[in-house]
Amino acid sequence: MLLALVKKELLALRRDMHGLAAMFLMPMVFIVLMSLTLKDIYRPPLAALSYAVDARDTGTPANWLQQQWRRAHGEPQPLGGDWQARLRRGELKYVIVLRQGLSEELESVALPTRPYIDLLTEPGIDSNLHNALRAELIGASGELKARLALQLPGTAGPAEGASIQALVKAERFASGGPRPTSVQQNVPAWLVFGMFFVVASLSSLLVQERASGALGRLQSLGVSRATLLASKALPYLGVNAVQAFLMLAAGIWLMPWLGGDALSLAGIDWGALLLALAAVSLAAVSLSLALACAVRSHAQASTLGPMVNVLMAAVGGIMVPKFVMPGFMQRLVDISPMNWGLEALLTVLLRGGGVADTLPQVARLLGFAVLMALLAVFLFRRRSG
Repeated sequence: MLLALVKKELLALRRDMHGLAAMFLMPMVFIVLMSLTLKDIYRPPLAALSYAVDARDTGTPANWLQQQWRRAHGEPQPLGGDWQARLRRGELKYVIVLRQGLSEELESVALPTRPYIDLLTEPGIDSNLHNALRAELIGASGELKARLALQLPGTAGPAEGASIQALVKAERFASGGPRPTSVQQNVPAWLVFGMFFVVASLSSLLVQERASGALGRLQSLGVSRATLLASKALPYLGVNAVQAFLMLAAGIWLMPWLGGDALSLAGIDWGALLLALAAVSLAAVSLSLALACAVRSHAQASTLGPMVNVLMAAVGGIMVPKFVMPGFMQRLVDISPMNWGLEALLTVLLRGGGVADTLPQVARLLGFAVLMALLAVFLFRRRSG
């Protein structure tokens, strides 16, 4: 019986070409447009980023450099013994390591020949942001070195145009995975949005079956409500799987062909990726079932579902990355299931995380899926009771 009902849903899906086009083409168009459009503008205020300092040099010039950085970027967080794990998870955006001998190098009038400052950024940081931090750190240390040199009688600062870039070494911490780009943000973001967008098609089909009396006839034949709802959910779980494949393929092959950056899946934990995608799909389909059971007409189905999706995307870091939002909006982002799915995917694709690293977001998504499924059963029972 369940297989027959699933076949019926697939046939209905095949007839809904406009709905299928929206589910598959719209997220792909967003990936292309947003990745190309936002390629070079992810430039949030650097002062808003959390950071820590590993001060291995306690000399006066090194302390002056720290004070100069604090004036521009605020107070650092305590370093702590777990700073490497916090940096890898993205809780710290960057760590500045001041190596022993930095003070002597800053007081020297000679140009540096090796780095005394390490800038370690979290693996998922945007490339423009990484480069902006590096440039500012080079500028701050160069300015301090020039001032100290001018204080020495009979000497001059570094020659105009001379480079002191060798003083600073910048790298992403434990970033054995792909180089983060705008594509790395937009592919997972619009993949999650596309998965949740199945609500429009599912709601319309359920309203149509209710209006035509098909649901009533099936129930009169002894088909249980649980079987009916399962027959609705399973095809859309398959749709989500196809969406995920197409969105990832667009990032890997289509974006480079169009002149953008490429998404790389080299070295990722495939088990963690599949788990994250499954959790997102279950949450999306369960929410779609709940909304489909809540609406009463085609007009409600065509407006309520998309409206909820757009609102969740707006506050979930989908339309605008979380790191460019003001502080209060970053706290609001954490209530959106779309953000949970996005963070789970970013943990796998950018931070090299495994199954254990995605469990906090996956647990939230699964809990949300169970809650929405129970709500769908309750509403379906009231509508068809």
